[in-house]
Amino acid sequence: MIELLQELLRAYGPCGQEDAVREICLRELAPVVDSAWVDRAGNVVGRVSSSAREEEHPPIRVMAHMDELSMLVKRVQPDGRVRLTPLGTMYPANFGLGPVLMLGDREHVCGVLTVGSEHTTQESPQIWQTKPDGGDRALNWSDVYVFTGRTPEQLTAAGIRPGTRVCVHRSKRELVEIDDFLGSYFMDDRALLVVLLSAARELRQRPERPPQDVYFVCTVSEEVGGLGGSYASRALPGELTLALEVGPTEAEYGTTVTGGPIVGYSDAQCVYDKGVADRLMDVATALGADPQPAVLGAFESDASHAKSNGHTAAAGLLCLPTLSTHGYEVVPRGGIETLSEVLVEFLAGAPRVNRATSGKDAP
Repeated sequence: MIELLQELLRAYGPCGQEDAVREICLRELAPVVDSAWVDRAGNVVGRVSSSAREEEHPPIRVMAHMDELSMLVKRVQPDGRVRLTPLGTMYPANFGLGPVLMLGDREHVCGVLTVGSEHTTQESPQIWQTKPDGGDRALNWSDVYVFTGRTPEQLTAAGIRPGTRVCVHRSKRELVEIDDFLGSYFMDDRALLVVLLSAARELRQRPERPPQDVYFVCTVSEEVGGLGGSYASRALPGELTLALEVGPTEAEYGTTVTGGPIVGYSDAQCVYDKGVADRLMDVATALGADPQPAVLGAFESDASHAKSNGHTAAAGLLCLPTLSTHGYEVVPRGGIETLSEVLVEFLAGAPRVNRATSGKDAP
């Protein structure tokens, strides 16, 4: 699991350009499911077929996203400086100043995200206003730029222009061991891809098939509106979309990074189905996993986007407890395996979605 996680962390996967991550996911998923493919949105999909039973249970869609927080080139200035805009909810401080890689159409170009010299006065107003002894204002995207050492003409020749994706450099993507925890940028959502891939392998290898078809989906563009997850929820059969995500561990939610899996009951986008959340809590409790129920704010997932868009009848959220989400993220070392076990038991138990009514859709 650790080797696979490190490989996924090193792969660049900005929103809408997840090719390197998709290649790894398809390689790992295809041998452990009954069928696997890439859909028209770019999602990787793997199906584990159900057991042959007279009573048919609706398929379940399990999702973890491939994309990462990244940046877009906004413009190239006459002096060769490259100005950026964020691709996802982040600020320069989330990843810090330092090396980035611009994924040009013809060449990948390394640069340095910088604000300029701190040894400046009011004569450098753009720097001064963000200094503690100056304006003391938080650093924003209009304050930083990328230095490449190249001219605008050289950048154009490399295929770098407005719309080019810019990622945190691979040198800042190495796993760090912190006692019983692991730290890195982009645990969101690479650690959950490992959970998904592990669960698919375990579910397929069980002597008894699950009571419903399960679609494991590695999605695109979650960070910019859950586009891949909404498409897959609409295109694939089933009633339930279950998202795997990093879960914020803060006092306002009553969650901690030392606790067990976080089960979402709502977020900023939707209220998750109580029957699904309760079932996840029951399964995790039975496994001794110490689950943490949570009502989340300023948080969205593939499942909550799909439900709010009307592309799924029911939605669930299962999270890996994570310190410093959308920053340098820290997760419990054993959390990935625990979450995978909870997911497999949930899928093997034919969970029912509780409804206020028992009506059926019109033919």
